[in-house]
Amino acid sequence: MEKGLISVDRWTEGSQVYFLTHLHSDHTQGLSSAWAARGPLFCSRLTAKLFPLKFPGLDLSLIRVLDIGSWHSIFVVSPSSGEKTFVEVIAIDAHHCPGSVMLLFRGDFGCLLYTGDFRWEASNERAEIGRNTLVKALKDDVVDILYLDNTYCNPSYAFPSREVAAQQVVDIIASHPDHDVIIGIDSLGKEELLFHISHKLNIKIWVWPERLQTMHLLGFHDIFTTKTSLTRVRAVPRYSFSVDTLESLNTMHPTIGIMPSGLPWVVKPLKGCGSLPGSLFSSYQSKWRATSGTQTEKLKEALGSVDRFHKYKYSVPYSDHSCFTEIEEFLNLVQPSNIRGIMSSSSCCVDPLYYFGRLCRANQPPLRYNQEKRVQHKTVVAAQIKFNVESGRSTKVDRKLRTAEVGILGVHMSKVDALRRARRGAKLAEVRVLID
Repeated sequence: MEKGLISVDRWTEGSQVYFLTHLHSDHTQGLSSAWAARGPLFCSRLTAKLFPLKFPGLDLSLIRVLDIGSWHSIFVVSPSSGEKTFVEVIAIDAHHCPGSVMLLFRGDFGCLLYTGDFRWEASNERAEIGRNTLVKALKDDVVDILYLDNTYCNPSYAFPSREVAAQQVVDIIASHPDHDVIIGIDSLGKEELLFHISHKLNIKIWVWPERLQTMHLLGFHDIFTTKTSLTRVRAVPRYSFSVDTLESLNTMHPTIGIMPSGLPWVVKPLKGCGSLPGSLFSSYQSKWRATSGTQTEKLKEALGSVDRFHKYKYSVPYSDHSCFTEIEEFLNLVQPSNIRGIMSSSSCCVDPLYYFGRLCRANQPPLRYNQEKRVQHKTVVAAQIKFNVESGRSTKVDRKLRTAEVGILGVHMSKVDALRRARRGAKLAEVRVLID
């Protein structure tokens, strides 16, 4: 029997309803200003506000706002029977970037939680609100399948809070009073970091013109500028941030660069700082090395988790993704029956069942991985997940006993086969969740 389809962060034809977790480009691949009217597009209110800037020609009548913390009922129609069934969804603050949300779905198919990209910090008031919203929304429901941001699902990654990391950035800038400073950022995100720098050092921050428009839409009007003469601190597109650029700038004026990221952007360690492990996967241990060289002892103490990989370049573990311990805390709270990682291949992600299968209600066995074969390119399986809602199913079926199959390119395979393809770098063209 045909099923009504709901797509999350996936923009090809075949679905009746579409959901967007946030506006980062790896979650909007296939979405453009010319995107056809394939169905309504649900997103958070702040994401809807940013849409005209990101996709200026998009038909805004397609957008439906999901108010965070409120349940919404959405009707879908079975093409075969013409009967209506409904899906309930609630958006929860993902604390990743402005407008980012997690999505909790309920319906005849059971209960599904899709985190998108998220940061689950314990000591943060905003995160506490998200935690309370999630607990209230779940009530006594069991999450049948959790689609999890497993970007840093490895115990090697143990970031400090963003508040601590932001202060580390401030300390680096303050310790270089005669230097220009460039900070690598994306087109959305890290606004709280930049605001913290501006507030603590009482300076404006340069951003490129399109980024300034985003800042104004987000309510920042006074602390950012496009005039380089007004500040020595510049936030630049991350793709333009490189050692070559820094070396070139230093021929004109002393300049340092700061990369705020959970992933170490490493080329080589600073000479005299000791050897760096040979791969990105192993280069960030849970205890980071303190910087060394010509910095003062006071700076060394303040920057404990900061790496200086080049004489002009600092890497600060300011991450908008959850680290390993935060993922574990999240799973202990949610206790899903099964977990699917939304990242299939990167330099650091691991299928969450490898470490956390024991925390599932179904007590999934751990998976074994050949770490050496993992590719170092980011593939977002999240952008290819479809929730197929089957009409006419009884809601009385015990959700704890429901099972799921994984389909690759329309051919049903075992989970092991699918994961093998992912580990080899195969793109998962479609992952269908079939709740029987």
